[in-house]
Amino acid sequence: MASSSGASEAVTAAPQREFNISLKDKGLWALVGLMVIIASIAQFIGPLNIPFGNASIMLLPMIWALLMGVLISGQRFRPLSVDLQHTANAIMSVAVLVLCGRLSLTLGQQIPALISAGPALLLQELGNVFGSLLLALPLAVLLRMGPATVGATFSIDREPSFAMVTSRFGSDSPQYRGVLSMYVFGSIFGAIIVSLVASVISSLGIFRWEALAMGSGVGSGSMMAAGIASVSAAHPENADTIAAYATTANLIASLAGVPLALWISLPLADRFYKFLTRRQKETGNSEVAGKISALAKVLDVPKVNLHPGASLLIMSIGGLVTASIVKKGFSFDMVLTYALMSAMVALGLWLASVTKGKVPALIVVIVVGAYITSPYFPGAERVLATAASVDFLSVITLMLAIAGLSIGKDLPMLRQIGWKILPVGFVVIGATFLASTVIAEVVLAILHR
Repeated sequence: MASSSGASEAVTAAPQREFNISLKDKGLWALVGLMVIIASIAQFIGPLNIPFGNASIMLLPMIWALLMGVLISGQRFRPLSVDLQHTANAIMSVAVLVLCGRLSLTLGQQIPALISAGPALLLQELGNVFGSLLLALPLAVLLRMGPATVGATFSIDREPSFAMVTSRFGSDSPQYRGVLSMYVFGSIFGAIIVSLVASVISSLGIFRWEALAMGSGVGSGSMMAAGIASVSAAHPENADTIAAYATTANLIASLAGVPLALWISLPLADRFYKFLTRRQKETGNSEVAGKISALAKVLDVPKVNLHPGASLLIMSIGGLVTASIVKKGFSFDMVLTYALMSAMVALGLWLASVTKGKVPALIVVIVVGAYITSPYFPGAERVLATAASVDFLSVITLMLAIAGLSIGKDLPMLRQIGWKILPVGFVVIGATFLASTVIAEVVLAILHR
């Protein structure tokens, strides 16, 4: 046990590395060029519909963008430098806010629909709690993943999950290794899984599009974007409302997800695991410390000193190119839209900085976007007309191109995870989407009967 603790301390004690990068760096512009080229090629390829029995799978441009980004960042012939991949990660954090800014510009006009669907929007969050517990946890027990099962299946395991599991089980525990494994898996495959699952389920026609939209708000920006794109592809006539439902559901997941996971899903996962394995013999695992040490490298993220204004400029340049390809033409309204979204994000980041994170930038962006497109704002119609020049799907494609360019550094960690996380991770993410959709469907059926 001493060696395990020592390994953990060695990982956590290392000082955080940091580096500066600015618009004067050629490497940054090479990254921007790759990002724009990938997103442009993905848009030119367009969607591909693959029949699958009574269902079908729609491979959208965002999937091509993500896969091309991963291929470029992970190939060994001339790999993208690790620092540039971390820079892509830094841009990604701003890209998510830009996407939420664009999605929020559909919220104001949808306020009546959101209010009428309020109970469904709130209750669907329970799917994020029980979906993976009821389906993925038993599968992990069947595959004998050991105590790592708890960390891997109590949620889709984004950043807050580390603190929860560390405080309950410690950073040298198998449960912590489960969180790390699921985090790596979700970072690489999460958006693809949500896109495919949402595409197949949408094509079956057994759920209302409103329920599918709500199910897309799983608490992860990239996964939400993937769900919105797939559901919108199946129901293009309701694209704006789908984006509004998903954005609101995702905001609820972001706000309520931490307390629900901390007080409900993590304790339940631990008890359910102990119940299912009460007749199994626990086997020691001498490799736990080594695996934790290796996997924790994913969290050893350097501080990238890139000014948010530079990230916003990069997003605007790339966004204008992809928006022009989608619309097959350029308009000044596109410039105005990106200027507006950049201003919203800048305001959000400033308020988050001033309040030391007490007012999250995401909430500021969404609230401002909803207000200026609501009937309460005098220029709402003009804002809506201007924002329509930028298809939010083009923003999603650009964002996932950036995400792909940041993933190559994480691919070697797949060898440390082991094959068992592949089926378990797929079920965790797929079940979270499906359970939320089912709950939303049931509540909507009750409300509208």
